[in-house]
Amino acid sequence: MELLYKLLFAYLLLINAVGLGIMCADKQFAKKNHRRVPEARLMTIAAIGGSVGSILGMYWFRHKTRHPKFYIGLPLILLAQLSLALIAVWYFFLR
Repeated sequence: MELLYKLLFAYLLLINAVGLGIMCADKQFAKKNHRRVPEARLMTIAAIGGSVGSILGMYWFRHKTRHPKFYIGLPLILLAQLSLALIAVWYFFLR
């Protein structure tokens, strides 16, 4: 079971680093008028566990902060993820 926790922690660390990095990259692409990262891909990375990194990247790099899809959607994704985590902890460990 300990290995499972370590793998989950490593995955969350990696996917949040990807979320942060992809926000940085998309901001740089926007500045240089290059091909952009699709919004669906940014949201997918957040949805598969990278919401914290994506939110940090959004505000740190001041990217997508005027788009309701992001300034409302990313915190909602994080809230849903935290809710699911709390339900899982309750179901598997506390009942």
